[in-house]
Amino acid sequence: MKTFLPAILLFVCMVSFGQQKITIEDFTEKGTFKQNAIGGINWMNDGNYYTSLVENKIIQFNITTGKEEKVIFDGSTFKDQRKINDYEFSHDETKLLLMTDRQGIYRRSYTADFYMYDLNAQTLTRLSENGRQAYATFSPDGSKVGFTRNNNLYYVTLDNMQEIEVTDNGEKQKIINGSSDWVYEEELSLTKAFFWSPNSAKLAFYSFDEGHVKEYVLQKWNEGALYPENYRYKYPKAGERNSIVTIHIYDLATRKTLNADIGEEKDIYIPRVKWTKTDGILSVIRLNRLQNKLEILHVDANSGQSTTAFSQSYPTYVDIDEADDLTYLSDKKHFIISGEKSGFKHLYLYTMTGQLVRQITSGDWEVKNFIGIDEHGSSKAIYYISTETSPLERHFYKINLSGKKKTRLSAQAGIHNINMSHDFSHYLSYHHNSETPLSVRLFSTRGNKMVRILESNEKLKEATQAFSLSKKEYFTFNTGEDTKLHGYLLKPVNFDEQKKYPVLLYQYSGPGSQNVTNGWGGAHFYWHQMLTQLGYIVAVVDSRGTGSRGVAFQKVTYKQLGKYETEDHIEAARYLGNLSFIDEERIGIWGWSYGGYISSLVLFKGADYFKTAIAVAPVTTWRYYDTIYTERYLQKPQDNPAGYDDNSPITHAGKLKGNFLLVHGTADDNVHFQNAVNLQDALIAAGKQFQSFYYPDRAHGIRRGKTTRSHLYRMMTDYLLNNL
Repeated sequence: MKTFLPAILLFVCMVSFGQQKITIEDFTEKGTFKQNAIGGINWMNDGNYYTSLVENKIIQFNITTGKEEKVIFDGSTFKDQRKINDYEFSHDETKLLLMTDRQGIYRRSYTADFYMYDLNAQTLTRLSENGRQAYATFSPDGSKVGFTRNNNLYYVTLDNMQEIEVTDNGEKQKIINGSSDWVYEEELSLTKAFFWSPNSAKLAFYSFDEGHVKEYVLQKWNEGALYPENYRYKYPKAGERNSIVTIHIYDLATRKTLNADIGEEKDIYIPRVKWTKTDGILSVIRLNRLQNKLEILHVDANSGQSTTAFSQSYPTYVDIDEADDLTYLSDKKHFIISGEKSGFKHLYLYTMTGQLVRQITSGDWEVKNFIGIDEHGSSKAIYYISTETSPLERHFYKINLSGKKKTRLSAQAGIHNINMSHDFSHYLSYHHNSETPLSVRLFSTRGNKMVRILESNEKLKEATQAFSLSKKEYFTFNTGEDTKLHGYLLKPVNFDEQKKYPVLLYQYSGPGSQNVTNGWGGAHFYWHQMLTQLGYIVAVVDSRGTGSRGVAFQKVTYKQLGKYETEDHIEAARYLGNLSFIDEERIGIWGWSYGGYISSLVLFKGADYFKTAIAVAPVTTWRYYDTIYTERYLQKPQDNPAGYDDNSPITHAGKLKGNFLLVHGTADDNVHFQNAVNLQDALIAAGKQFQSFYYPDRAHGIRRGKTTRSHLYRMMTDYLLNNL
């Protein structure tokens, strides 16, 4: 077993003259490597201005000059010195909706206090005096604001600030109106579950009946309270009952609600609802329980009757971002949606009745983000981000609705994310690559000309130089099954080919994920950089099942999560161990969440290739995880028990040979602490020695408190110094 002293001496030898030592506090508390971005952007209607939230002020900037034109709202106006968390303009830009005192519930859900600011009258009014709100949203005509409170849906008429109750049957742990249940929030990214009609006359909303969904109990210790608190919430585990979801349409004039016809089958999902461009027609996307059939229903908002406008079945599963790409055109005759018919995700044009007009994009590459369509010009330009150049890069393109005149708009190698103005006249390009941190530049769409640079992160560049950060060295290798995998290495700055180094393999490996890109940083990047200063090489590899390489590569893991990912990382250890500068006796692996699941499984099944593994917040059996995520990839446990058990770390606990550190938060509402407890029990039953650590009252991200992340990284560092 390795002691601390040799590792520290090695570190002293390895930090070359002029290279600053990275401390854990540098990337957890001090902000030494802080990367600035331009956030909170709201494009103004006339196309000449945008606003941004800066130091608790909403400031209007001139697009072309970048000059501050005026302060639209100053947070000091609040008598109690409130912080503005977010804001929204009414469509005519005469009113501001200000979110303050945001308090998170789960990953995305929250409650807050909202205020209305009238720009003309310069008056500030609290949205409601009847309790905290969530998801407050202007009606399109700016005359009303909808919101939820305590599982019910409300709206306020702004001319007299009258509060109207849309639903009254909301009840904790039973009925939710206008917002989502836990599993929809976590797996479908849905929290606000109400939608104003384009003419502001109706509100469509979800209702969740979760009364029969089983509860999970988190025990919260509450920093030394005499008696711990039992926190109960509805969590449907794989194979168990979900909420029954219904869709309703409320008429503001009559104050009556009708039910939308979404079919007789109740055991379904409704991942998305949106209003079409056709008056009175609501679009409802329906998925079956196994998530391999997607349908688009068009609902008559006056009668509730529906027709099936589109239906697509899949041999494996539907990627939910296909539903996010659904866009209705202003001609009221067509819509655009993405799909994988060709084996890669592309954009397709359909009629409103579901007839395919054409495939708009094509090739052995994927459309990653559909930015939008400019319907004002004759060409009907479509803007999107794709992997056409490389699966490791993201570039910005435009193409005609006819599928012709494709043009690449981004020039620099790396990753490009785009924020376009409403009128498509300008866009912000957020660009980075492995050599350069984030830069934000403003472009004029006409001629694709750069107007100015908004952010270049010069301080981060200086820190990069001062700390002599290791550069990513990309590699590929072929597995025994002749599958090409991508990876990169981070080596010590004064790397010596004549030496042999220990290597730590980091991965996430979850379906559709990607860690190996030509991008700056990455998950846990600065900790990995610190490890190179301590004499380690860090390797990052994307296994089969990860994204950006087409259906065959990603969906091979269907019905058998963990099998191919584990095989690929064992192959990665073989590949790395054969490199002349790698000590094949000192290969470790670590990961978080899905990555913790894989690192556990790899150590148990690949005991001859890995010395050490760290698993943070891992799933240890998919039987304990939620319905939507798990059944999407494995079907129900009743129908595919082998898919759940054959590659569970619990099943293989008796094969442990190396060093294993298991870390979990006791208040993890996502991957329950139950996973760690039962894996530990299996290891104990098998007579295996290991180390474990729990973080009291910490959730899946293990973040609460200023020093928690520092504690975690220090513990993992010490463990590696002693065990790898």
